Amino acid sequence: MAQGWPSQALIVFIKVYQATLSPALRLISRCRHMPSCSAFACEAIATHGAWAGGWMGLARLCRCRPGGSWGYDPVPADPPSAPWHAPWTYGDWRSGYRAPPDNPAGQ
Repeated sequence: MAQGWPSQALIVFIKVYQATLSPALRLISRCRHMPSCSAFACEAIATHGAWAGGWMGLARLCRCRPGGSWGYDPVPADPPSAPWHAPWTYGDWRSGYRAPPDNPAGQ
């Protein structure tokens, strides 16, 4: 998907966060997801645009809480099938643990 200025602005904002605040916050706690929430949001925005990717990133942040999900959680390859006026349906708001896929070639 071609990135417009909203997508580029959000990605720059996330990259600034990753370079400044994220290293300091890592001293307090570690990310429970793979990839991290900020990396997930960048990839979702780059793949699905500012609107859908932003909502996917927000849903991921909401899952990153005590009692929330953890584990391997990649950005979906397919675009959301929900209408634009129901953006809360873009993200996975309550998933549990997801094991990483088997990688026999890498072992």
